[in-house]
Amino acid sequence: MAETTISVGGYIATRLQELGIKEYFAIPGDYNLTLLDELLEFSNMKQLYCCNELNAGYAADGYARAKGLAAVFVTYSVGGLSILNAAAGAYAEELPVVFVSGAPNTNAAAKHHLLHHTLGTIDFDYVREMFAKVTVEAVTVRRQDEAAGQIDHAMGQALLHKKPVYIEIACNIAGLPITAPTCPLVVPKFETCPQALDRAVSHALELLGKAVKPVIVAGPKIRAWNSIESFQKLVDASGYAMANMPSAKGFVDETHAQYMGTYWGSVSSPGCGEIVESSDAYIFAGPIFTDYTTVGYNLLLKPHNLISVHPQSVMIAEAIYNQVQLSDFLTALAEKVIRNGASLIAYNRIRGEAPPPAEPDSSSEITTRYLFSQIEGMLDQNSSLITETGDSWFNGMHMKLPKGCRFEIQMQYGSIGWSVGATLGYQTAVAGRRRAIALIGDGSFQMTAQEISTMIRYRLNPIIFLFNNGGYTIEVEIHDGPYNVINNWNYSGLIEIFNSDCSTRCLALKVRTAGEIKEAIAQAQAFDGLCLIEVLIDRDDCNKNLLKWGSYVAMANGEAPLRF
Repeated sequence: MAETTISVGGYIATRLQELGIKEYFAIPGDYNLTLLDELLEFSNMKQLYCCNELNAGYAADGYARAKGLAAVFVTYSVGGLSILNAAAGAYAEELPVVFVSGAPNTNAAAKHHLLHHTLGTIDFDYVREMFAKVTVEAVTVRRQDEAAGQIDHAMGQALLHKKPVYIEIACNIAGLPITAPTCPLVVPKFETCPQALDRAVSHALELLGKAVKPVIVAGPKIRAWNSIESFQKLVDASGYAMANMPSAKGFVDETHAQYMGTYWGSVSSPGCGEIVESSDAYIFAGPIFTDYTTVGYNLLLKPHNLISVHPQSVMIAEAIYNQVQLSDFLTALAEKVIRNGASLIAYNRIRGEAPPPAEPDSSSEITTRYLFSQIEGMLDQNSSLITETGDSWFNGMHMKLPKGCRFEIQMQYGSIGWSVGATLGYQTAVAGRRRAIALIGDGSFQMTAQEISTMIRYRLNPIIFLFNNGGYTIEVEIHDGPYNVINNWNYSGLIEIFNSDCSTRCLALKVRTAGEIKEAIAQAQAFDGLCLIEVLIDRDDCNKNLLKWGSYVAMANGEAPLRF
């Protein structure tokens, strides 16, 4: 029986389709046009075109957050290097994104041909070499007989490590026939060593058994490593007071009786930081401790009280247990842990929730505190908050999310402008099931504003709150200067520019007062299309925790060089 054949481009499409990809992002260029043609043969997958490569990468980032995998296609060098920053962000945030680039004809190097879109040398490997620094696998497909194996290997590595990969395909290879896949993609996986697991659990039980008020904290890795369910099992079994790190907000149920809030050192939710840091044992599941998440390395945690559970290891005080998977450890510990609700009792004694702001006169200027209280009131189980780097982090962090509501933040990489493209990708992935609500500052928005036109083009319906305060507020609080001031735009007026033929219904509003924001939110909730609400706020009206956090981060940045 003859084997079914398919093109190299079709092979990629088949594998992506098998893995649940229904949409992917693309920027055309002459080195990838044949590849895009081959992909278009798969009519049940949608090819979405962005305004530039960086934004397409951000869109893939957002899509991967919702779907667990994303793909984006660009042309060689000028396209690949433009998207490189987004690839680095996906790597930092542990998002499996397949970055695919066209490449020069396989004969070009042998014929010593200088080519456009290159550095003007005969070295055509430099793009792949650059991507190798920000991916877990970077391959160049130059032979049709090796194409399937290289593609399968790269995709398997993305899913194994929860990181992006780079696949470069020569332009004269993309359309050549190869054997179609006959079996599902084999995805390698890490295995837990039973003996190491038993020893780790026994040691953890010993430490926890001696503790008076143990607590448990969710870190950002629990989502990438499919450990949210096992984390919740341990929470329920232990009775411990539970919190999340800022980069893990939205990963756990904030309506749960044991939930304290966000643990973020000195800028934690009221009462949460005090309970965590006064505890005599704390389990951190999938944490990432950086200058941002530790408020400039100022957490008051004692290493000998810490159980830190990582994707493939567990650290208990100074002991390290390797070959132990995050989910396996949490599940095994849940089966044996002794219930102890002392930390929750302590938290309930001191918890202090700020009262909602008094209802202002409808003509009063909007304050950020009132504004975010109104946005919090919009949220339901079908909402997803996407928060841009800046004051939106701190205001969004202290919102109480209803069960089922999701929250997205790029805290590890913190690339300003990320949220516009991420909103595009995320809303694409959840269309018809969820509605993204994006919180974006004006400085960030100016970096990637073009993708509003892509949202309009594909009739997506996020609600975007654009905070117009004239600059980069987060940078102001870390280190101010004239470079933090931006040229003001008529942001709400951009909708008319991006939708010149008015073929798609959009809503654009500009608000200044308390009464106007309430009316704008009501209109947005009733409108099934893209909504942009430009909110004019005072430049110095920011969350108080940003002021404190900014001071600590600035202090860490300004630490004097070590002298030996």
